[in-house]
Amino acid sequence: QVQLVESGGGLVQPGGALILSCEATGSIYSINSMGWYRQAPGMQRELVASIDSGGSTFYLDSVKGRFTISRGSIESAVYLQMNSLKSEDTAVYYCHANVNSTHYGAMDYWGRGSLVTVSS
Repeated sequence: QVQLVESGGGLVQPGGALILSCEATGSIYSINSMGWYRQAPGMQRELVASIDSGGSTFYLDSVKGRFTISRGSIESAVYLQMNSLKSEDTAVYYCHANVNSTHYGAMDYWGRGSLVTVSS
């Protein structure tokens, strides 16, 4: 069993900063990639940022230059530094991991979601 525990959501003013963190625990053999998706009311879930085992990163165009994803010294931890936040960044952010478990092949796992609200 693999679980993703995320934290760091909250209320910030436009232009502010916030850090999201996520840690994967459980029966993990290796982690192929980790990242965050977000979903705003009335919108589809979209990939915000991801990082794979080789360190390659992906960013949604609208967050490039503002958000930075990084891995911890332990591969099970990932962080999203969000700077210059805008109201349109308001959404529930879901940690995601593609994991090679000890008993299965590659599987996708999701965190419970953290609400990020950007408002003055």
